Amino acid sequence: MATSRLSSVRLFCDTPLALTDKFRYILSLFPQDLVFAFSYGSGAFQQHGQKSTEGNVVDLILVVEDAETFHRSNLERNWKHYSSMKYLGPHALASFQEKWGARVYFNTLVPYKHGLLKYGVVSSSALIVDLFDWEWMYIGGRLHKPIMPLVLPNANHPLRSALKHNLQNAMHTALLLLPDTFQEETLYETLAGLSYSGDFRMSFGEDRHKVKNIVRPQIDRFRELYAPFWPGLAAYAEFNSSTGRCEQDTSPSARIFHLNLLPKKIQQTIVHEWNRDGRWQDVEDVFRAAAHDTECPELVKEAVQKTVKASSWTQSLKGIPTAGFIKAIRYGFAKVKKMWKSLKKTDDS
Repeated sequence: MATSRLSSVRLFCDTPLALTDKFRYILSLFPQDLVFAFSYGSGAFQQHGQKSTEGNVVDLILVVEDAETFHRSNLERNWKHYSSMKYLGPHALASFQEKWGARVYFNTLVPYKHGLLKYGVVSSSALIVDLFDWEWMYIGGRLHKPIMPLVLPNANHPLRSALKHNLQNAMHTALLLLPDTFQEETLYETLAGLSYSGDFRMSFGEDRHKVKNIVRPQIDRFRELYAPFWPGLAAYAEFNSSTGRCEQDTSPSARIFHLNLLPKKIQQTIVHEWNRDGRWQDVEDVFRAAAHDTECPELVKEAVQKTVKASSWTQSLKGIPTAGFIKAIRYGFAKVKKMWKSLKKTDDS
């Protein structure tokens, strides 16, 4: 899809919000100068095997223009949300956020009147880089799946364009990973699984059925999220909504089209891996050769895995001081418990 056509693509950020009392209350806890905010995961949407969202931790991402300004104001309002790192002051908190991991600062297992919150703070500039280039593919990966928007970026903010590019990036990546024919649900599982590919937590500490559990009850939301991108892909792929069947051109010319529109970090990783034998080839030569290679999907998959693996490790290590040691242990134990429950279901079925 040409970049110019993205301006006509309408997404969740173009739709007025209708918030529940619960989420209006949650927003009222924080400084009000947020650029963008959303909830995701089992605290926002019912997942497969769950009767409701009640009792689940509410996960939030708060996007701010200036991290230090936000932390200064949030410390005044919510001193108890922070670990002992709060004694370093807002400047140190902002520096830690902006220089390490995936550029997100999380406060974990925060009690509020309806239960528990976990919220991440990210600057709009860092998020825009992640959405366009997949530099960390961390918050960008969460935005490959349906979210519950709580605060929308204003009409002229570059974040709107970046949100659309992120989904376009995901479509091109998923199509390179998929065969010439596949079902709609397989597409959504591929899209939802991109940000878990290479994440060490998926082998230790996460529900093994996480991707399927996200997709199954949200087929309609996934369809709504990605439907606007099909017209721009008409020359290379089509989706039959009545049968749920997707067909695509997997010829070298189609693969080159998708490869040229991958995010910068994934492109760079593919080129680096291709040139490991020491015979340097530029991007154009690598993509031409890769498009003719039967291992092209595997090359793309490995590039995504490397990106996710790096950011998932560094961000998880960063979470220990930001959560505090006790909370980090509690949070990790809850994740392991969830993994064992999913393994038990697999053994019983």
